[in-house]
Amino acid sequence: MQEVTMHPGGSAEVEQRALQTVADLICLAARTAPKARGADHLVTAVVTGEAKARLAAEMRAIASAENAAFFARDAANVDAAPVVVLLGTRLARYGLPACGLCGFANCDENERAGATCVFPAHDLGIAVGSAAGVAAHHHVDNRVMFSAGVAALRLGLMGEDVKIAFGLPLSATGKSPFFDRK
Repeated sequence: MQEVTMHPGGSAEVEQRALQTVADLICLAARTAPKARGADHLVTAVVTGEAKARLAAEMRAIASAENAAFFARDAANVDAAPVVVLLGTRLARYGLPACGLCGFANCDENERAGATCVFPAHDLGIAVGSAAGVAAHHHVDNRVMFSAGVAALRLGLMGEDVKIAFGLPLSATGKSPFFDRK
C-alpha cells in the first residue's frame, strides 16, 4: 500500500521552498564561477517580500522618470516572481601587463581617466550565465534583467561599493511570466 504525504500549505508552499533553494544554489554557482586572477568581487543577494516590492516600485519610478517603458514591463515581471536573485560586482583594476582591453594602454591610464576595468564586469557576466544555467537546470522560469540591477543599485540593496548589477527573477508557474513580454 502506498502512502501519500500531503503538504500542509499545498503545492504553492512546496514551490516557494523550492524557489528559495534554487535561489541559494544560484548564489553558490555564481560564487564558484571562474574569475580573472581568482579575484572575487562578486556580491549576491536574494530578494523577497517587502524588499522585492520596493525593487519593483523603483523600477516603475525609473520607467516614469527616464521615459523607459521596459522598466515598468520588467517591474511587472518582478511582481510576478516570488524571488529575485541579485548579482553584482565591486570595481577593481587587475594590473595585468599587456592587456589594454579597457581601451587604455595600462591600468594607470585607466585610473587617471576614471574608466572601468573590464574584468569585474566580465567576471559578473560569467556568474550571471552560471546563475541562469542553474535556474534552467532546475526548470525554474527566469530572465536576466539589467533593469532590476539598476533599481537595486539605486536603492542600495547590495551596498554602496557595488557598481554593476543584474537581477534574475525566479518563477514556478504553469506559464512563464517572462514569456510573451511586450
